[in-house]
Amino acid sequence: MRQQTSRGDDFGDLASVIAATRETEGRGFGEALVGWLRRHVFFDHSVVFGYRGAARPPMLFETFSPAESHVFVALYQEGPYLLDPFHHAAVERREGFWRMRELAPDRFYASEYFRSYYSQTRLAEEVGFFVPLAGKQALVLSLMRLKTTGPFGTADARLLRDMAPTVIELCRLRWAELPEMSEKEHPASMARGTQVRANEFDRAHIWESLSLTSREMHVVDMVLQGHSTESIARSLGVAPGTVKVHRRNIHRKLGIKSQAELFARFIQIIEKRQ
Repeated sequence: MRQQTSRGDDFGDLASVIAATRETEGRGFGEALVGWLRRHVFFDHSVVFGYRGAARPPMLFETFSPAESHVFVALYQEGPYLLDPFHHAAVERREGFWRMRELAPDRFYASEYFRSYYSQTRLAEEVGFFVPLAGKQALVLSLMRLKTTGPFGTADARLLRDMAPTVIELCRLRWAELPEMSEKEHPASMARGTQVRANEFDRAHIWESLSLTSREMHVVDMVLQGHSTESIARSLGVAPGTVKVHRRNIHRKLGIKSQAELFARFIQIIEKRQ
């Protein structure tokens, strides 16, 4: 759904965005950038998160109402971000414009994370501009369309991809680095005084207090992300049968019988570590 815009209006909006990159606080830059993007493509919501490995991601800008922010920001920051394909791609230093469908694992839309958390957002599609920053930090500007609006069309996605280099450089001008971490944002491992740096923190370490092997922790992490047995097997270079054995052992050790129980245990562990 492309918006009508004149060249003069477009240049004027872009000039406002460039001027707003000089701000050091406030919502001016985010509002100017979102306004410029909306002249070209319609979307319902936008949010910018900063990522430092497994650390709690700071929210840099949002367009949500307070009720919407509870789901999209507060609940997300409590732990589900660790299973978000956008978080994974940002930590892996992806750059450019990406659609969720391009990054999500093969069973993402059938995963317990999707059913238990992501479905609450009522999104038809989420796309993002991925911006690597200095020091292995990154930020993602997400654009979202609700189910009532429908997903982004092919022409919209192509236009946003063409705009990505400009959007990325504008974001880098405004946020050359992320704000200092608060105590709440530090990973649990850092709070305990270990030497693990936030951007090197392995998500699988949330299971380190349990009697899982390193391979089993890796399998748990991939299952929660939404990878199928076949996808995990390809990633690990093993047979699918081997992955099934790992999954049976994980269920036995954790005393669970389903992916729903595994996700519940994940949330339980995250809550205890905060």
